[in-house]
Amino acid sequence: MAEEQEIWDADTAASYDTPGTGMFAPEVLGPTVDRLVALADGGAALELAIGTGRVAVPLAGRGVPVTGIELSQPMVDVLRTKVDEATVPVVIGDMATARAPGRFSLVYLVFNTISNLLTQAEQVECFRNAARHLAPGGRFVIELWVPRLRVLPPGVGATVWRAEPGYLGIDTYDVLEQRVESHHVWFAEGRDAHLFRSPHRYVWPAELDLMGQLAGFGLESRHADWSGAAFTADSRSHVSVYRLLDGRTSSRTGPLP
Repeated sequence: MAEEQEIWDADTAASYDTPGTGMFAPEVLGPTVDRLVALADGGAALELAIGTGRVAVPLAGRGVPVTGIELSQPMVDVLRTKVDEATVPVVIGDMATARAPGRFSLVYLVFNTISNLLTQAEQVECFRNAARHLAPGGRFVIELWVPRLRVLPPGVGATVWRAEPGYLGIDTYDVLEQRVESHHVWFAEGRDAHLFRSPHRYVWPAELDLMGQLAGFGLESRHADWSGAAFTADSRSHVSVYRLLDGRTSSRTGPLP
């Protein structure tokens, strides 16, 4: 995970939060936190890759005890400007292997972060690590984008997924290795620009479900967003809820519990 530690350094951590906009916008965070409160069902939650506390801090503010695991100390340093260790304790380590004390009713991993694990084996181990932390019947929630391979013409290995004044987002694909590198370019009037790149291993929903089975989970529900919109062939992302199998769970995509 050395590559990931280099990416999530102090400079990235300092510029990560965008209060009130983007993924920090109330219309994004509100449904996320509402859904996680319901899924925690009165118990404690563990956030893998807790980052700067974008989700954990408001979730704890709703009365859900939250613990985190995070690889990047600079990201945790930013989190500590918001809440102390007693409010949201964090274990420094790899989300696929690090252990946090206690058992939880909910483990969650948001905003495509499982794709930061760059091999299938690491991603499977992340599922197993979630299972190790859960109480019987507990839930593991993953928010993940759907790979946009259908938009790639033959012989073209990149997509522009956002183009707006001052910003360009480009993904380059290696379809053999299931790898994608995201390029974020910020620019102004002059010639200078700032580039941030991050590598990912993309995962299809069906492959994700098989990873869950290997770790003892069954798919409880899948929706296109945190508000419960139906997941379809055209959905750009999904929120998938897995539950430790106990003989009483079933797979469905219907109304939220």
